[in-house]
Amino acid sequence: MLKMQHVSKIYRTDLVETHALRDFGVHVREGEFIAVTGPSGSGKTTFLNIAGLLETFDGGSYLLDGEDVGRLNDRRRSRVRNEKIGFIFQGFNLIPDLNVFDNVDVPLRYRGFDAAERRRRIESTLDLVGLGSRSKHIPAQLSGGQQQRVAIARALAGSPRILLADEPTGNLDSLMARQILELIEDINARGTTIVMVTHDPELARRAARSIHIIDGKVSDLEPFDPPAVAIEARASA
Repeated sequence: MLKMQHVSKIYRTDLVETHALRDFGVHVREGEFIAVTGPSGSGKTTFLNIAGLLETFDGGSYLLDGEDVGRLNDRRRSRVRNEKIGFIFQGFNLIPDLNVFDNVDVPLRYRGFDAAERRRRIESTLDLVGLGSRSKHIPAQLSGGQQQRVAIARALAGSPRILLADEPTGNLDSLMARQILELIEDINARGTTIVMVTHDPELARRAARSIHIIDGKVSDLEPFDPPAVAIEARASA
């Protein structure tokens, strides 16, 4: 599904070159739940940004669903990103003046769905994350865990093939973090591929597979072992 080979990424200033990724390679298969670990500055977020088509790269290849996305122009990259990829960020990134319903609605409007289809998707995903009764609340009226659930609903409403999560529990207490992780596990069990960056070893152990990044390279790669429930979900879809 997602395959990077020999990917490099260099950030340049007038005086300094920083090699964020060096000869980076990883293969994420459909239905996997992968945790990405490593020290600060190791390249985890750079990998996630490239995987999500938010950044370009300097060398190597990146195939997404068999398509060489490194060769796409900006318009095509945006289209692929909007249709196939969902994002969950540590900081929620909700629009404070919009209620829950409208926050989830924003990316769907960019996709061009009509009003009836948007409403169906919004109500379905809010029910999935347990916030069907909070659709008229604004973010300030919600707990941190509830705001992250809204962010997850927003990411899921477009029916992405892959969900990229950057420290999704980083701003939450232990109870809320556990609840969000259980929700992510449930989403994976329904067939969505998950790639989650985390500093928390306990959260990483909950994933089916982990990759460890040091100095822009994959230093440790566990074998692929897809959860049986995810396979069953895809088979019944």
